[in-house]
This record gives sequence, structure tokens and C-alpha cells, in this order.
Amino acid sequence: MLATIARRSYIASSRVIGSRSLRSIFATSAESAAAGSFRQIQLQHSHKTISNMPLYQTVEKGAKNSSNYSLYFKNNCGNVISPMHDIPLFANEEKTVYNMVVEVPRWTNAKMEISLKTPMNPIKQDIKKGKLRFVANCFPHKGYIWNYGALPQTWENPDHIEPSTGCKGDNDPIDVIEIGYRVANRGDVLQVKVLGAIALIDEGETDWKIIAIDAKDPVASKVNDIADVDQYFPGLLRATVEWFKIYKIPDGKPENQFAFNGDAKNAEFATTVIAETHKFWQSLINQPNGGNTAIACQNITNTNSDNRIGKEQSAKLLDDAPEGGDVEEVADTVDTWHFIHLK
Repeated sequence: MLATIARRSYIASSRVIGSRSLRSIFATSAESAAAGSFRQIQLQHSHKTISNMPLYQTVEKGAKNSSNYSLYFKNNCGNVISPMHDIPLFANEEKTVYNMVVEVPRWTNAKMEISLKTPMNPIKQDIKKGKLRFVANCFPHKGYIWNYGALPQTWENPDHIEPSTGCKGDNDPIDVIEIGYRVANRGDVLQVKVLGAIALIDEGETDWKIIAIDAKDPVASKVNDIADVDQYFPGLLRATVEWFKIYKIPDGKPENQFAFNGDAKNAEFATTVIAETHKFWQSLINQPNGGNTAIACQNITNTNSDNRIGKEQSAKLLDDAPEGGDVEEVADTVDTWHFIHLK
């Protein structure tokens, strides 16, 4: 009799899992089933919570509206990363959705960009003639008319002449304009569908502008190629070309030019261009130290890179980033509307 009780006690105890307290060896099967169901709900809730956590976060250093301002990136493990080198190009295994780093939210004017010269490549405001740079409002446009940013792990090689345009690359990650309804935040990492591309020729260099939409946008499932943009966003492509043509004219520069007469290429063409710039980036990140002194290639994830550093080193680069700074007063002229008439 005692042996039978001991055996039942062992079986009951062995079924206890997780942090659930030990029950009496005489607990009913109904209680055990209920406890098991509760544990399953806990696990499902935990998985749901993890899946909803953002993959990346940002840390601001320096005073806003100063040359010290910078926006650094961390992954969901809390490690400081480079948005250019450590965030993967593709957001899914099928390689149909891309990651986009938002540098400039729609309707804003501050010309922010991934800093190529600063280790870990934080987002900083462009400086021109010692002053922070803002793009002009060219009627009827207010600031940037889409969320503007870049695809990580891409590089427009300045030593490569693009056959379709006859011009070299501009030495930057490839630019993206995201046309969905939501105004993003600076530093957001969006998962986007590529729809097409336009080729701006900026001072003799090919400056691709990839047209994309947030994969979570309500109409994303209906917008799959460049022809769909005119259907669901009528006038936006025409306005986009106009914006790039005229946005530098208030600064005294001539009208920008385009390859292909300003016509947008389709999604297949755009993904081919992206694939090429991704290969150029791979050659950049894997080159020996000092191969390209114009671009800081420190990263924490690329195993074949001579520029890979430890997590402690990347954290120190963030800690050492300047604080404070001389805050510039934003002039009222930033809100001025410029009326540009093209010939």
C-alpha cells in the first residue's frame, strides 16, 4: 500500500512544470488540466508580447538644432548598432520586403541623414557653410512630401558607372521615399514593399530614389508596381519629380535633371538596382581597414568585416558622443513658401 502511494506521488510531482507551485499528490485531474491550460495561455501571451516589441530603438545625443545632435540606434538586445551596416536589407526570409531607415519624416524640413563619417553612423543634420541645413518649401509643397530615408546595407559606388544612366554612384546608401499614409518618426525602421525607382542626376552622379510603401499600410496589398501608384496615389509621381527638380533652386542652384526623362521604372527594375547596390555594400564592408576613409564601417554583426567591433566598443562610441552644443535659432525663413516656375 505504501509503495503504491509513493509511486502515485512521484508521478504527480513529475507533471508539475514551470514556476507552478507543487500541488498535493491528491490533486484532481480537473485541477491539473486547468493549470496546464493557464500555463499555455501564459506562454501564448509571452510570445505575443515578444513579437510586438520593436526590433530597434534610438538614443538622442546632443542638443536639438545644434551640430552636436545625433540619433544613435540600438537593437532589441540593447546593443549599439550601425543603421547602415547592422540592420539587414531584407525584412523577411523570402526577400520581398525591405527594411527602410527613416531619416526625414513627411512635412518636415530639417535635412537629416545617416552620417557616413561618424562611427556607428548615427543620423545627423546636414551642415552647409557652417549652418544647419533645411530644405525650402516650394509651393505647393511643405518640406519633404513623403517619409524619406535609406535602405541599409546598400551603397551607390562612386567608382561604378551605371550603364542605364551613364553616371557614377553618389557614394551614399540608396535613398527611399515611402508613400504610405502614416507620418513616420525620425529613426523608425519600416518594413516596405518596393514599387519602382526614379533616377535623379545630381551634379553628374546617379542618385536613385526608390519608391516604396509601408507593408502595413492599408492599401499595401493593392499596390505592387509603379502603375499602381498612379491609380491609388494620383498625381504623386508627377509631384515627386517636380519636387526633386526644384527643391534646390531657392538655394541658387539650377534645376535638377533626371535620367529616363523623369519617368519612373517598375518594381523589377528597382529591385535589380537595389541588388547591385547591396553587392557594392558587401565589397565596402568586407574591405581591409582604411579602404574607404570617407565612410565609417564600424559594425557589430558582419563576421567577415575587418571593421567589426565588440559590443563594449560600440557602446563606448555612443557614450563618448558629444552632449549639449550651440543651439541655432531656426530662422522664420524656413517656413517661407517659394514660388518656382519651371520653363
